[in-house]
Parts: sequence; C-alpha cells; structure tokens
Amino acid sequence: MSDDAYTPPAIWTWDKESGGRFAAINRPVAGATHDKDLPVGAHPLQLYSMGTPNGVKVTILLEELLAAGHAGAEYDAWLISIADGDQFGSGFVAVNPNSKIPALVDRRGSEPLAIFESGAIMVHLAESFGAFLPTDPTARARVLSWLFWQMGSAPFLGGGFGHFYAYAPVKIEYAIDRYAMEAKRQLDVLNRQLEHNAFVAGDEYSIADMAIWPWYGQLVLGRLYDAAEFLQVQDYTHVVRWAREIDARPAVKRGRMVNRTFGEPSEQLRERHDASDFETKTADKLG
Repeated sequence: MSDDAYTPPAIWTWDKESGGRFAAINRPVAGATHDKDLPVGAHPLQLYSMGTPNGVKVTILLEELLAAGHAGAEYDAWLISIADGDQFGSGFVAVNPNSKIPALVDRRGSEPLAIFESGAIMVHLAESFGAFLPTDPTARARVLSWLFWQMGSAPFLGGGFGHFYAYAPVKIEYAIDRYAMEAKRQLDVLNRQLEHNAFVAGDEYSIADMAIWPWYGQLVLGRLYDAAEFLQVQDYTHVVRWAREIDARPAVKRGRMVNRTFGEPSEQLRERHDASDFETKTADKLG
C-alpha cells in the first residue's frame, strides 16, 4: 500500500475540480440547477430514467407486466441524461427531490402520484397489478427481504467497488481491496441462496429477482465494470445459472434496452412510448 497519507482538514470544503469522471454533476447540495419541465406522453404511467442498473429494474418489471397480459402497464419512458445534468431540472426535482433515477409519475388516479426510489416504484407497480409480489404473508416477507437486501447492498457494489475499481481518478489499493471483499461476500450470499432455490426468494420469479439481476446478474455476465476476471465471478455457479436464465427472458431483454445510451446501437432504445418502438426506433435504426 502507498505510504502517502491523506490528513483530512478540520473543515471539509468542496473542490469543484475533484471527483474525476463525475466532477461535472456531483455537488454537495440538493435542489434544481435549471428550469425544465418534464415531458408527458399518452400513457398513465410516465417513467423518467436511464438504462443504468437502477433504471433497468423498473423497465424490466414494466415489460414483464405487459408480457403477463397487464395492458394497463403500458408506459412512456423518457430519458434522463445523468451526464447532462437532467436530474437537476426543476421538473425532475419536483418528482424526485433526491435527483436520482428512476422516478415514476402514475396518472391513473384523480391526481398524479410521484414515486421515487426503484424499490418503492417496484412495490407500487407490483401491488397495483397484483403480480410478482405474493400476497401470502410469508412469501411476501421473503420477497421484500431480498428486495431490500438489494437496496442496501448494491451501493457497496456500485458506489463502492465500481467507483474505486473503474471510475476513480486514481487507483487506491485499500479502497479497491475493501470493496472487492464486500462484493465477493455479497456474491457468496446470493450463491448460497440460489443453491437451493430457483429464484432468490424461492420457487417463484418476483420483483426481488428483477431488482437484483441488473446489478449482480450483469456483473457475473461480464457487463459491469469489466471486473468479471478480477472478481472470479465464475466461482459463483448458482448465481451464473440464475443470471443466464433471467437474461434469456424476452421481457428482460426489452427492459434492458429502455433508456439505454451505451453499448451496441441495436440495444439502445433511448425513449419508449409503444411496444413497436423496439422494432423501429433503436439507435441503429434511427442513426
């Protein structure tokens, strides 16, 4: 480890030049930076998001609901470009004061209902349509336990391991070691659970799987941080099995494309307003 030691000052001050790749959008205060109204489409469900793992959770659920025959789950998905600071527009901040994607406005009631935090959105939708969240108290508790495991654990994978391994302007051995250890511990938690269960909460596919897969499933499939070899993800054989099975679901393939701005052009659907958009409006067809 490096002998260079950092001594924190008595009072922390914000250096706009620090922060590496995300310096332009990170700041120590909340609130809007500019006025910008959110667009509204034809459907009652309006999603404002981006195709990061947290955003993909919700689009997978919406596509799974549609695939299961819930026509009322039709939705408009509007791109919130994080790199451009769209999350700090006044309209988005009014929906989500925390300025993070995803955010949903449900216009099915007498008044628009704004919901933020992916877990809250998923519970709301699952309860609304009576799907992918059991009503039996025991089974429901298992699903919610694993859903909230993801909500509490993934920041260590993304903001911890992913940031210091892939994005930090300098490589810090201690930070990478600390979060690599935690990422592998979490993978082991999942692997042990999936050894005896088809899905994370038991025998039924649920919102817990849809929330966990965009992070941990894509990690073991080699799609996050280019870290599969570093973390030796092939050792987690039950997670790999589960990840591949979910990856093969047509609704998951569609959900992964929505609001995506990176990767293969054929997998990028920057906005989604109709089921036919997947066939006609991906980036390779518009470019």
